Amino acid sequence: MNAPVSTTKGILKTVSLTAVIFLTVSGGPYGLEPLTQFVGKNGALLLLLLVPLLWDLPAILTVLELNSMMPINGGYYKWVDRGLGKRWAFYEAWWSWLYSFTDLAIYPVLFVTYVSFFYPALLAWKIPICLAVIWGCAGLNILGIVPVGRVSLFLSAVIIIPFLILFGIALLNTNNHFSIPAPSLKGIGFSGIGMALYTIMWNFLGWDNTTTYAGEVNKPVRSYLISTFTAFVLVIVLYLVTTYITVNSGIDFKELSDGGFPIMGVKFAGQWLGILLSIGGMASALGIFSAVMLSISRVPKEMAEDKMLPKVLGKLHPRFNTPYLSILITAAIVSLMALWTFTELIVIDVILYGAGLSLEFTSLVRLRMKEPDAPRPFKIPLNAFGLCLMTILPVAIYGIALTGVLSKPDGNNTVVYFALIALLTAEIGWQLIRWQERRALALGKND
Repeated sequence: MNAPVSTTKGILKTVSLTAVIFLTVSGGPYGLEPLTQFVGKNGALLLLLLVPLLWDLPAILTVLELNSMMPINGGYYKWVDRGLGKRWAFYEAWWSWLYSFTDLAIYPVLFVTYVSFFYPALLAWKIPICLAVIWGCAGLNILGIVPVGRVSLFLSAVIIIPFLILFGIALLNTNNHFSIPAPSLKGIGFSGIGMALYTIMWNFLGWDNTTTYAGEVNKPVRSYLISTFTAFVLVIVLYLVTTYITVNSGIDFKELSDGGFPIMGVKFAGQWLGILLSIGGMASALGIFSAVMLSISRVPKEMAEDKMLPKVLGKLHPRFNTPYLSILITAAIVSLMALWTFTELIVIDVILYGAGLSLEFTSLVRLRMKEPDAPRPFKIPLNAFGLCLMTILPVAIYGIALTGVLSKPDGNNTVVYFALIALLTAEIGWQLIRWQERRALALGKND
């Protein structure tokens, strides 16, 4: 049976959707700073060109096809349910929820990094500042998707404008000599390559998250097609130009990794540009947090309706019609996750996200075989076998990154093992659901 296609006129327009997608997936080059430290100037641009093609394009095409079949709230959860059944749908939603907790925890930490450019002493107040960011963004999400969309447009401008100024000053100054470094990973350790891959993958993940509120988007199939490709091109251009300037700047890569892009702004134009880039970094952290929370808060409601989570999680706010309890619970869990470091959170984040993405790839192939004639306004021009070959590319990148991190010289892989154990909790959750169903059935028979 085909899932219903949303025909209701949504309330989020294409321009706002582009801003929300941009913030969900990227939020600007902020967070890309460690890349040059891991693989140097010769490896940074090389990986930044290759990884999006191998990791992102298959994911984007998968998202566009499946979302065109089912442009409804719940997104990836509904795709996997239709393609693989309830058990794997639960896995998908559970892993995505766990990944989102980790992902959300990254941005308050980044916010503290950029606000400390003004007052370094504020690093000592990391936890209170993180909590203020978390609960402030939770409040914005409770107000609804339209306020999030409007704020996303404003924050996107605040993020992009300082980088455009940086690009202009750096590239138009005739005293600066720029060249493209010879692409090479020679001399780079496998663990360094692994961490570089995680950094790039993290800076490009989340395309599927943007579909969980498709039922609230105006003309969803068309809007997602335009907005997704617009956001992808914008992200690629921002990342490549920023990295090109970085590798030619002569800046110490470790200093950049620790202090962020404001340091490069000071180098090229002085304190004023450093301040603008710091404000952009703060805007990026706030915008991504709000956008990601918007996406993940819709999934528990759909699961609650399928009796996979307590019904109370599907409860909507009486005034704003938003899943406010889901938002509040997410904020509470993220408040605890903010205790991890930035690098640790990235590793956990990508491991959990990659596992869920593999189920989406599997659902894509399965639905092509199971429902070949189902309406697909956007269809990848490949048969089932071609789709299998396409999905091997991101899976291979995922495997290389994981192997690289596990080969670290210090042998400290606690965060990797934590993430792998977190994946196993999905089966525990599923068994609890089955036990509850059997118990309810038994009580019904006794009555």
